[in-house]
Amino acid sequence: MTHESPDVPPTRKRFVPLENNPEVMNSLVHNLGLSKKLAFHDVWGIDDPEILAFVPRPAYALLLIFPVSKAYEDFRIQEDKERPEYDGHGPDEEVLWYKQTIGNACGLIGLLHGVSNGAARLHVEPNSSLSKLLDDATPLKPIERADLLYESQALESAHQTAAAEGDTAAPSADDKVDLHYVCFVKSEKNHLWEMDGRRKGPLDRGVLGADDDVLSEKALGLGVRPFIKREADAGGDLRFSLIVLAESLD
Repeated sequence: MTHESPDVPPTRKRFVPLENNPEVMNSLVHNLGLSKKLAFHDVWGIDDPEILAFVPRPAYALLLIFPVSKAYEDFRIQEDKERPEYDGHGPDEEVLWYKQTIGNACGLIGLLHGVSNGAARLHVEPNSSLSKLLDDATPLKPIERADLLYESQALESAHQTAAAEGDTAAPSADDKVDLHYVCFVKSEKNHLWEMDGRRKGPLDRGVLGADDDVLSEKALGLGVRPFIKREADAGGDLRFSLIVLAESLD
């Protein structure tokens, strides 16, 4: 393959993959310091208004879990080809983006993108591990920010604890996992951003209305639906699942 792989080299640190399970995700982010007023929830469908009515709103972040297929990789390579490496940092950055340099940590990176951006960030408990991580990460450029995550003991410990709590036996850290996480967030400037630590930077997918959340029809049309259509058009693997960050039901 002539294109440089965005995957983490096998010599780098690797985590046990997180189970695609809101309870596991909640354990991790609450342990780090997200207020228990927010929680992750399954989204069982986006085409039936009655099913969507069960999801608490507003939706602050939307995690899309999907197989890394040939159709997706062809699209990613084409879209990233002319794109420069992102170099954003500092308090004026519209979104806080993390480059993934830990193997099998795309779930963790997705969760961090969800709690680090938009209105969800207001629910991070002061003086928590997550609060310190965000304060430390904000002024750093992407490579230094990635190193901060790589070296964070608080992050590694919280991930390790959560990964052991799944309903199924946890895979090995050395297992190759074909499912990937991306996160959609809404910035304070009302833009929908696709956040993926495997890309060259955050991706601005378009403008939302002031009242649109990340599960609104406008946001789904800019974000999730193109993923599903691309795979369906290619006759590919439709193992998509969605998890939303919203108010807790407890």
